[in-house]
Amino acid sequence: MASHSAWGRAARQLPLRLTVGAFFLNSGLSKRDADEATAEQVHQFATTTYPFLGTLDAQKFTRLLSAGEIAIAAALLLPVVPAAVAGAALTGFSCGTLGLYLRTPGMRQEGSLRPTEQGIPLAKDAWILGVGVSLLADGLTGHRGPAHSALGACRRMLRH
Repeated sequence: MASHSAWGRAARQLPLRLTVGAFFLNSGLSKRDADEATAEQVHQFATTTYPFLGTLDAQKFTRLLSAGEIAIAAALLLPVVPAAVAGAALTGFSCGTLGLYLRTPGMRQEGSLRPTEQGIPLAKDAWILGVGVSLLADGLTGHRGPAHSALGACRRMLRH
């Protein structure tokens, strides 16, 4: 029964991991070869909220951001990566982007959490945070997933 539960958990996570993983892969690949103007724009936006990022060159920052998004996509899309690991990476990243949303002027309606038209692209990170926390919680419940359960069943059969 435990392996059925583990397979059910993996099946439940699949839509979350595939959709968000594909989204991150697309985002990371689109930034990978960003031109100078795009890199400057992305870097300037990030340094407005996180001034310490100003020490990085715009091109380097954008390449690092791209690599981070591609790494998160890989963690989500590769089933061998535990849900807790993929969820932790996704949660951390989305907290950073939600910080941009919350701290950048013009992203939210005055005195509200509701996004302005300009804030909608960052407000979506609220659902990404939800997916990350869900994967993290699912992975931390003590179940190790379908591969671990299947190996356990094989071991028990070999013992008998």
